[in-house]
Amino acid sequence: MSRSHTLVGEHLAFWRERHLCSVTTLRRDGSPHVVPMGIVVDVENGFAWGITSRTSQKVANLRNGADPRVAVCQVDGRRWSTVEGTAEVLDDPDSVAEAVRRYAERYRQPRENPQRVALRISITSVIGNV
Repeated sequence: MSRSHTLVGEHLAFWRERHLCSVTTLRRDGSPHVVPMGIVVDVENGFAWGITSRTSQKVANLRNGADPRVAVCQVDGRRWSTVEGTAEVLDDPDSVAEAVRRYAERYRQPRENPQRVALRISITSVIGNV
């Protein structure tokens, strides 16, 4: 297993493939909340982006002020990679549009959602076996 602070080489190539991820946020009591989600890395700026509804549990977890740490993992057979970092919920139109644009490039154009917010994760660590 390799550990790095940036996405490079095989890890970066893996994150550019189309895979669904599992995203882990922490509830107020510290217990993990894990859900499937599409996540896109922005290596130039050290972020990962996602889109979700402002009413989701992961948004509630991040907005409760307890712990902004997240882990995002994708798996394909024996290959896997996890990015770890801290997340913030952004609801301004420019940030949401940026997250939607990035999501559409990796996955597909998402359906309309007037409750949509962006998750921006500052990547602090990358681990995996690719």
